[in-house]
Amino acid sequence: MPAVSEIQRLREIMARLRAPDGCPWDREQTHASLRPYMIEECCEFLEAVDRGDLEHMCEELGDVLLQVVFHAQLASEAGHFDFDDVARVISDKLVRRHPHVFGETTVSSSGEVLRQWDQIKAAEKAERAARRGESVPADEKAPLVKPMPGLLPALLRALDAYKQLVKRDALPRGGLVDAERIQALAAGLTPEEAGRRLFEIAAACRHAGIDPESALREHTQRVVEAAEAQRE
Repeated sequence: MPAVSEIQRLREIMARLRAPDGCPWDREQTHASLRPYMIEECCEFLEAVDRGDLEHMCEELGDVLLQVVFHAQLASEAGHFDFDDVARVISDKLVRRHPHVFGETTVSSSGEVLRQWDQIKAAEKAERAARRGESVPADEKAPLVKPMPGLLPALLRALDAYKQLVKRDALPRGGLVDAERIQALAAGLTPEEAGRRLFEIAAACRHAGIDPESALREHTQRVVEAAEAQRE
């Protein structure tokens, strides 16, 4: 008999844990109850990356993979989808969004790759809407800033929004974003100095009774809304 692949072995172990005579804890889990573990495992992997710890990167990636296999097993038991479906969907997406590798399209830079990715993604969105019978106006403008996960930390949301607005030359006017001040702050900025300033702002918010996460999240939203408003 051919050797069982390690991914197949993992899937069989997960199915066994979820079997009627399997592990009581694993059998009690749901998609919702597993949410904290997905976040925790992803964070632990990123910490291993920051440390350059390859041994723990391998281990933590296994923990992340376990979460994927666990959720796929739950969905399979409910008749929704299984691990093969998950793998097929992402494989199809990668091939579809890289026509310069798997098709006849040519690109000359990573910037062109990103623009092509956005165009293909927009076409996919329109196709899904059409399948659902929803109308998508031909002149509909794509948002300046793509939707971001609600659980994304406020600092990452702000950085991502800024990068997208700069790329589209769409920073809002009127004082919400001071481009000159940003350039002045960036001049000679080191990771140590950036960390010190961010820590001091967090500490100052503590003294002022301000939640820095909420404050930054709300300001980022105002910036994005102002950018959208000024292009109309």
